[in-house]
Amino acid sequence: MAALSRTDLLTWVNELLQLNYTRVEQCGTGGAYCQIFDSIYGDIPMTRVKMNAKHEYEFVANFKVLQNVFKAKKIDKPVPIEKLVKCKMQDNLEFLQWIKRFWDSNYGGQGYDAVGRRRGAPTDTPATIAPLTGPRSASGLGAAGRSGGKTPISGHRAGSTQPNEAMQNLQTQLRDMSTHMEGLEKERDFYFAKLRDIEILVQQQVEALERSGQQDEALKEIQRILYSTEDGFEVPDSTAQPEDEETF
Repeated sequence: MAALSRTDLLTWVNELLQLNYTRVEQCGTGGAYCQIFDSIYGDIPMTRVKMNAKHEYEFVANFKVLQNVFKAKKIDKPVPIEKLVKCKMQDNLEFLQWIKRFWDSNYGGQGYDAVGRRRGAPTDTPATIAPLTGPRSASGLGAAGRSGGKTPISGHRAGSTQPNEAMQNLQTQLRDMSTHMEGLEKERDFYFAKLRDIEILVQQQVEALERSGQQDEALKEIQRILYSTEDGFEVPDSTAQPEDEETF
């Protein structure tokens, strides 16, 4: 059977899941993949799937759900998470084509309430997720398509719109970089919170062992790793005053 085109696949995904995806790359968030398998089996934990994921660490969490599904259903197919979460067209197109073939072979024809299964969770995944690339950012289409750039003010000479387009492109890149930075900050906070939970748990276990006159070398080694520093990096002193705070 011939592989479906991007347009055909998007039409199928949107009709099955009641979405409004415009690019195959949007499947790189992992949410649609998870719900396609839910349409087959009906028991995927959709409450753990973030359909409007916007950051890579959220995409990875969705794909972890998908990996668990593959393991539970004994589906012998590697999930190339590292590639798919980059939201590149070719990688996601190939994976989606495989999923469509799997769905055709395993879907029982039962009705599927996509909105109900995700409990009305928002699905406003951005139309363009892939990281910035030079050619894309430099094109006028990139600025107009993503930022709704304003039409140059009329009355200028024909050639005078070029600087305006360049400015719009720079503004678009700045907005995309700000969004990317926000994502990195959230990802940092996400993993820092996990490390903090590990630190507290280890500390509690160490103190409990010390009270009973025992110790655990593995826990001590974990603490050593947690508290180790590198040249040029110092652990912030939480008791110190901010540098920009003046006292009188």
